[in-house]
Order: sequence, then structure tokens, then C-alpha cells
Amino acid sequence: MSPRRRMSEQAAEAAVDQACRVLRLPTIRNQFPDLAAKAGNDQMSYLVFLAELLLAECDDRASRRSERRIKAAQFPREKSLREFDFDANPNIDSAVVGSLATCEWVKKGLPLCLIGDSGTGKSHLLIALGTEAAMAGFRVKYTLASKLANELAEAADEKILTKTIARYGRVDLLCIDELGYMQLDRRGAELLFQVLTEREEKNSLAIASNDSFADWGKTFTDPRLCAAIVDRLTFGGNILETGTESYRLAHSRELAR
Repeated sequence: MSPRRRMSEQAAEAAVDQACRVLRLPTIRNQFPDLAAKAGNDQMSYLVFLAELLLAECDDRASRRSERRIKAAQFPREKSLREFDFDANPNIDSAVVGSLATCEWVKKGLPLCLIGDSGTGKSHLLIALGTEAAMAGFRVKYTLASKLANELAEAADEKILTKTIARYGRVDLLCIDELGYMQLDRRGAELLFQVLTEREEKNSLAIASNDSFADWGKTFTDPRLCAAIVDRLTFGGNILETGTESYRLAHSRELAR
């Protein structure tokens, strides 16, 4: 390609702007003037300047992809590990949580169980670790246990259960919150069991429950089905017990003093 000579600075800027629009490079188009000025001041080589432009575009695209995955997960609120107060709950080992944040367990398709009373940080950790997985490039979906059971029941009635279970089976990490807050009838438990079976040893599942495994019989009233569900949620996975003392309640009391 022969170089275009005698192009003015103004014409060159317009050409860059138009080329970025055609090639869909919005970050380069927006940052080019500042990066060009910086390149001149720092006396960058053409190669380094080009690398700076391309890396800026790549970084911005990666950030936008992460945002889309987090939005697609449908978390009810934003929670991060940076916001979690480990000092307020000594039951939770920050090193263990840090290890989970690497998302190796998601890569391996292993389950995670967060067990503890209300106010001990289960949902915070569930959402925060799900967010970490989304930022790491995994497809994540968050749902409440009761909402999932109702959706599956409706899908069964509408003859689209197989399609719905397959949709939940495709995500890399399925986060189920508030398991144990509501009793599931046999049909609801069986439908949930089908989702767990679809994901078993293929894709990860993370649950948060206010009941210990010994008390899950209150949620899953069929003993054999309950045992099978516990087996699938614990085999080869991680179990994090957040304790019984609500630091959220303790924090509220502290503020009230």
C-alpha cells in the first residue's frame, strides 16, 4: 500500500476518525488525540504508539465484555469482595475466599456451598464470587431457589421443561440464593434435582442456604431426594460455613448506640 503524502494534520485526524468508525474501534477514536499528543511528548516510536492504541482498544473491549456478562447474570445488587468485612465475621477465612476468587473451581466445574444464618454474609459472598467469575470470562446466572422452582414448574406445564433445563445447564456458573427459606414440594424438588443433574461434573453450581445440611429435610421433604441433592452439591466441592451470628444485626446495633 503506497503512503498518502502531503496530508495535513487536520485531514489526518479526520481520516483516523472515519477509519475508526468503519473498523468499529471506538476507544482508539476517542483516545487517539490524547495518545498522539502523549506519543509526541514522550518521543514514542511508531511501533510503541501503535501498541498503545491497540492495547487501549483491547482493554476497553474486555471491560465492556465483563460488564455485559455481569448484567446478563442478573445479580439483584452489586457486591464485591473488596467491600466484605472479614474482621466482622471470623468464621470466614479471607485466604479461602481469595482462593475461590481465582475461579479455578468454576473452571473445574465444582460446586460451592455457603451455609450460615441470615446476616452472616452468604449472599454477599455468593454475588461477589459470581461477579469475579463473570469478570474472568465465565457465563454466570443468579437466581433465588423459590424463583427457579416456580420457573421450572411453569416450564413443565408449558411443555418447555427440557429447553429451560438446558438453558440453565449451559451457563458456566449457576448461583442459587436463599435455598432453605421456603419448603419445596416433591415436584419442585424433583425439578430442581433435574437442573443439578444436568450440571453435574460439567458446570459449577454455587448455593447459599440458611440451613445446615442436616436440616435440609425441611426444604426437601423426600429423604432420598434430599440425600441425592446434598450429594450432588457437596461431591468434590467447597463448603464455606459463615456461622450463626449476624454481623449485619451487630452493625445495626452499633449504629443505634
